Amino acid sequence: MSEILVVKLGGTTIADQAQVLGEVAAVARRRPVILVHGGGRRITEWLDRLGVKSRFEGGLRVTDAAALEVAAAVLRGVVNSELVAGLRDLGVDAVGLSGVDGGLLIAERVPGMGLVAHVVGLRRDLIDAILVGGQVPVVAPLARDEEGVVCNVNADDVAAGIAAGLGARQLVLMTDVDGVRDADGRRLDTLTAAETYIHDGVIAGGMVPKIRAALAALTWDGAEAVIADGSAPGALERAIADPTFGTRLTATRRAVGAA
Repeated sequence: MSEILVVKLGGTTIADQAQVLGEVAAVARRRPVILVHGGGRRITEWLDRLGVKSRFEGGLRVTDAAALEVAAAVLRGVVNSELVAGLRDLGVDAVGLSGVDGGLLIAERVPGMGLVAHVVGLRRDLIDAILVGGQVPVVAPLARDEEGVVCNVNADDVAAGIAAGLGARQLVLMTDVDGVRDADGRRLDTLTAAETYIHDGVIAGGMVPKIRAALAALTWDGAEAVIADGSAPGALERAIADPTFGTRLTATRRAVGAA
């Protein structure tokens, strides 16, 4: 298991991410970091301007051809470029790419969701080369499905797929809430029986793919996924080191096939 840290950012503008980007820059000077970003709110804003209605199921955006065109332009063109530029302003040698570049992500279409895919594997040569060069990959959540069609992918799913594929020790999913809460509204420091909470409706909406992504990343003993509020002071450092910050999910088994 490697010391690679995979961080997923949400947010709408570079201003939203200024604090966390500074923390990413600081951590990247100590250990390899991969940054994955979303951009759902920006996509919705652009679709609204074009008169295209947004529809979600199970926390995922149903994506037709028109929505995909906007998503690809916003994610790879606008948001990715902003984040790369922001990191480079902080002295980080950041490189922008998507899951399409170099066939980075292996994905399969999600039935009934249109042009939406789910990550099933990672071709790591490109990302390894970037990390070996001391650079920080900034990954937009797009990938080609099994037929070679470019699809929208949930950013939490992308982050988890990369973390699992690289054997990363930590995955941090930055969001706009302070963690996962139980049926009584209490924040959970650690989360067990996640699927039961989902089945009972305690965890719903956009938190569902986030939880399932976190679980998918836990392929090695000692691997850890953290869901935390990206707007909190010192959010990234606290997510890495403070067990009382956010909600943690921890692996308790070895990867299938491991000795």
